[in-house]
Amino acid sequence: MESALVVGANGGIGAALVAALAASGRHGRVIAAARREPDTLPAGVDYLPVDIADPASIAAAAACLDGPLTRVIVATGILHDEEAGPERSLRDLDADRLAHLFAINTIGPALALRHFAPLLAKGAPSAIACISARVGSISDNRLGGWYGYRASKAALNQIVRTAAIELARSRPQAVCVALHPGTVDTSLSKPFQRGVPADKLFTPVYSAGRLLAVLDGLTPAQSGRIFAWDGAEIAP
Repeated sequence: MESALVVGANGGIGAALVAALAASGRHGRVIAAARREPDTLPAGVDYLPVDIADPASIAAAAACLDGPLTRVIVATGILHDEEAGPERSLRDLDADRLAHLFAINTIGPALALRHFAPLLAKGAPSAIACISARVGSISDNRLGGWYGYRASKAALNQIVRTAAIELARSRPQAVCVALHPGTVDTSLSKPFQRGVPADKLFTPVYSAGRLLAVLDGLTPAQSGRIFAWDGAEIAP
């Protein structure tokens, strides 16, 4: 039986991924990792404390797992919070704010790759993915703004690409990718949903199902790339 780990299990997409993985019946063990234990977890799902902003927490969580894992999804991210929203112009840039965005969107997932990728199954198909965003595509940036979010997600995409190259040497059957979930009706997108067509504003359940379907359809030859919820590849 396969084992699956979702980091960021308290977020809208993360919680939906945990539920979908548990309901699939494919996994002998599903692990929900988050800073605090979710209020409710599907039957048979284990909780693992992980603070994506705390490197020691990520390392300690990995040390608690004996593997092998066949599915790891890092579903963490930040666009805005109570203190600040996304930057609209250069004059909005702030060093501490940028550092915070990179800590959550890039450094944390990078360290999750460092510690959890070695737990992927050897000699068997496996997958590790990070939730990224289409706005992290440099070639697709036509509107500007959102400096820190765009840059931190672009950096995450490069981390994933580089990790995929290394991972292929020790686990040639593994897939390592970045995934764009679409515009999902969560707290992250809530202030920016105006103007989004109804058929393009997804529920977390729908997005999670699409992401898992995309991940299931990928091969090691596609490792290191960025894919959207509909399976389309996104240019870096």
